[in-house]
Amino acid sequence: DEDPSQTLSELGKILQVDESTVSKRLKGLGMIQKQGHWVPYELLSTHVAKPVKTYLETLKWEVLPHPPYSPDIAPSNFHLFRSMAHGLADRLFHSYEEAQKWIDSWIASKDMSFFRRGIHVLPERWEKVVSSDGQYFK
Repeated sequence: DEDPSQTLSELGKILQVDESTVSKRLKGLGMIQKQGHWVPYELLSTHVAKPVKTYLETLKWEVLPHPPYSPDIAPSNFHLFRSMAHGLADRLFHSYEEAQKWIDSWIASKDMSFFRRGIHVLPERWEKVVSSDGQYFK
């Protein structure tokens, strides 16, 4: 903390350990070296998920299936948005109101069975998320 521009070699000499040991410890603390400075970085959920899951199991907590955050379509709304994406292909809206009108119309055009089908496949998709252990899948 005193001098964030210290090199691995300098830190190793101060701590009387090898540079690789310093690097491993800093990375383990959530730090990474960028342009000569040690800065915090976010661990990916896949790096953290297994140890957390294991720890919760030692506490005898019931771990409920919950999909990790993904920039892609979440399993819970996959059916809806995938279908909507087909209708949106090559479509250009010139205003928010125009887009909102199209969405309202699209939803109104779907019958109850469309939404019922999406709800019925949720358990299968959630199971796929849990069994993939947080990894991406299509």
